Amino acid sequence: MRRYVTPRFLARTALIAALYAALTLAVAPLSYGIMQVRVAEALCVLPYFTASAVPGLFVGCLVANGVGVAMGLGAGLPDIVFGSMATLAAALLTRAMRRRYLAPLPPVVVNAFVIGPMLHAALRYPLLAAIAWVGLGQLVACYGLGVPLMLLLERHRERLFGAEP
Repeated sequence: MRRYVTPRFLARTALIAALYAALTLAVAPLSYGIMQVRVAEALCVLPYFTASAVPGLFVGCLVANGVGVAMGLGAGLPDIVFGSMATLAAALLTRAMRRRYLAPLPPVVVNAFVIGPMLHAALRYPLLAAIAWVGLGQLVACYGLGVPLMLLLERHRERLFGAEP
């Protein structure tokens, strides 16, 4: 039986979590609110390459949302809970994708339809506007930044991720 939680898996998970949190917080004002473009969301393509990205993105988002709320950004506890769970769901769906250019789609759709309504409920933004703005920000991050990242990773896939399915 194959062991899935190896030191390499844990190291990759921690690295992805730290990178997601650091990128989100580095451009903090841009990462929170109705018109957000989280640069770190480009990393949401990583589950296409490695299973360790699923918990890494979840933990990184949890940390970034927690720190963001402590800094007075975001939508409080709903942002921590629903934002992190949306990232986990999107990462699991991305992991299941078999077509490269569809891999960035789950974070766009999941976040638009989870974070948009959450912002509507928590901060009273108009519902359709919140869904549209979050979806647009995700589209920019996941396709505008995530696809070039995928193309770069694709060229170095064997060296970076080995024979991982």
